[in-house]
Amino acid sequence: CKFIYPNKIRFNDDQEGTLAAIQTKRNGSNMFNYFITIDALSSEIFFHIGTLIQHLKEHILHGNMTSNDILMYYTTTGWMMWNWLVTALATGASVVLYDGSPLIPSPNVLWDLTDRLGITILGTGAKWLAVLEEKNLKPCETHNLQTLHTILSTGSLLKSQSYEYVYKHIKSNVLLGSISGGTDIISCFMGQNVTIPVYKGEIQARNLGMAVEAWNDEGKPVWGESGELVCTKPIPCQPTHFWNDENGNKYRKAYFSKFPGVWAHGDYCKINPKTGGIVMLGRSDGTLNPNGVRFGSSEIYNIVEAFEEVSDSLCVPQYNKDGEERVILFLKMALNHAFSEDLVKRIQDAIRIALSARHVPSLILETKGIPYTINGKKVEVAVKQIIAGKEVEQRGAFSNPETLDLYQNIPELQNF
Repeated sequence: CKFIYPNKIRFNDDQEGTLAAIQTKRNGSNMFNYFITIDALSSEIFFHIGTLIQHLKEHILHGNMTSNDILMYYTTTGWMMWNWLVTALATGASVVLYDGSPLIPSPNVLWDLTDRLGITILGTGAKWLAVLEEKNLKPCETHNLQTLHTILSTGSLLKSQSYEYVYKHIKSNVLLGSISGGTDIISCFMGQNVTIPVYKGEIQARNLGMAVEAWNDEGKPVWGESGELVCTKPIPCQPTHFWNDENGNKYRKAYFSKFPGVWAHGDYCKINPKTGGIVMLGRSDGTLNPNGVRFGSSEIYNIVEAFEEVSDSLCVPQYNKDGEERVILFLKMALNHAFSEDLVKRIQDAIRIALSARHVPSLILETKGIPYTINGKKVEVAVKQIIAGKEVEQRGAFSNPETLDLYQNIPELQNF
């Protein structure tokens, strides 16, 4: 869960990690409004400074939000997007709160609300848009959506085909903004920009004031190739420390151990040198590296999930006792489609042609379910732990924890 702590915190002038932005002097000490958030999977507690000014930048400068807007972001109160939604009130905009499933009483429930309430900005998770596409919904034919000028998506990768779906079957003259950040900073590193084009499969731009780069293992910036997402300068919403981490060791290990003094967020990304757009490639702690070829799982998903037979997929590494790595790809089949050797071969060929022979997974297996968090994020790390024989804690963070059991004691994965 996450929550806003309605209080203030004092820092000494010389305390490491404090940020000069938005500080005010009171009784000789620095005073900050701050947020506390708790990551549901890691149970880490983060202290946030400057969150409101960060959100106002995103709402007003990036999203062109005004007091005439009506914003609805489909979110639980345990997701950072709840805080992001609430701070929109500071722009004078109206906020719509919705409690319930986005698919009940019908998959059109959010579009019904958009027309009924005149919603101008609708935010959701990428998974919801993918589900609507699977259900072959075409809101442009069933709804007016005249007031809607922006659709925002986050939580997981927004696939290229989802861009096509939105502009073809929802609304052609809408800004589709994929945004990405994290619980850690309770805001976005990158996101929508009303002044530049939208390119399929890309987040439009790095956000203002965010010194975001993609770095290789040597700590050098790279363009047009995969790298670690880093932020080279402090930001107003950067957490200053973890709770119960008095000497700061956990905090420094979490963000500053890979590149000393530079925030490494734990995501893998690629920045397009021509458009400036960003493609997210998955968590770097879930990076695949068979035979010395390092790549993100999203590179595989982009290819595999274009097959109509596949409704979802999961790509994880498996290690043997000597530390050798192989890649396992799990496929969840679409309705009325069966897993087959022919499908496996076609997927292998597609990956080989689009990427390389060394990107082809060692094993492609069928699964009946893929674990997601309650916020719609695909969870690779948990499956990696299970196939390594480890227990997964914090099952309450999953929307479908029963799927974790599907990955225990798989015969094909034994004796590697």
